[in-house]
Amino acid sequence: MTDLSEVDAFTEQLAPLRGELHAHCYRMLGSVHDADDAVQDALLRAWRAIDDFEGRSSLRSWLYRIATNACLDLIARRGRRALPVDLGPSSEHAVVGDAPLTDVAWLSPYPDARYEQRESVELAFVAALQHLPGNQRAALLLFEVLGFSAAEIATWMDTTTASVNSALQRARATVAEKVPPRDAVPAADARVREVVAGYSSALERGDVDLLLSLLTEDVTWSMPPLTHWYAGRAAVTEFATTVAFSCGSWRHVPTSANGQPAVASYLRAAGDDVHHAWSIDVLTLHGDRVAALTAFIGTEHFEAFGLPTSRP
Repeated sequence: MTDLSEVDAFTEQLAPLRGELHAHCYRMLGSVHDADDAVQDALLRAWRAIDDFEGRSSLRSWLYRIATNACLDLIARRGRRALPVDLGPSSEHAVVGDAPLTDVAWLSPYPDARYEQRESVELAFVAALQHLPGNQRAALLLFEVLGFSAAEIATWMDTTTASVNSALQRARATVAEKVPPRDAVPAADARVREVVAGYSSALERGDVDLLLSLLTEDVTWSMPPLTHWYAGRAAVTEFATTVAFSCGSWRHVPTSANGQPAVASYLRAAGDDVHHAWSIDVLTLHGDRVAALTAFIGTEHFEAFGLPTSRP
């Protein structure tokens, strides 16, 4: 393609699709950084192949095919993303001085998505997808989330419709095992804001009673890249009082991740005069209580969310 007007037209057509392509690549890969790479690779592939685009499908369908193949190539090279709950049983007692595990490819949180994308980027769903082989992951997302037909998917993946339907059946079974049932009546927005504010206040004040009032009996707390995680109010309480409340001064900023309530946590150690970026804490609610706390530790997450890495 050499005509400048055609270049401009192609670029203009891509702009509205870039966000949804990025969300698709995140669902496939479980990593904002990998999604960035996959989208960039897909757009480069599309640019190089634009002269071969014959218009038999929509530009959107064509780009999703290219992006999905870019993701499958990355999955083959990098493997799947994990959370601490995938690596071993929970710890009954608080582990002081827990060391990060750096040789694991960890799942990362996703900056707030548009309303119609939220359910499909929820943390439990994306984590469950990571347990699927690449072909099953692609088939499930393309069919269930994006609405492409099994016949279209078969063509894109160079296989048969029967094979796609078989992959879908296996993928659905695995995801159903991994993802807890959704609440029929989710908490009202006002209650969600109360929970977020209460969680922030409990950590900042070291108020264990307030924290416990927000949690379900079977709550879990995990902190990738730390490997230990905690299940149940007793273990979570011990971790909170032994570690979380005693490691410094906390400040929090409400945000949203994976279409769920979240807070950006900033920690100030003794003797310091600045709160430094520590973790993006994603709250998974059952009803009006927190059933899972997933604190993604690392300043790189703050950069993805457009948040400062320190607060005075």
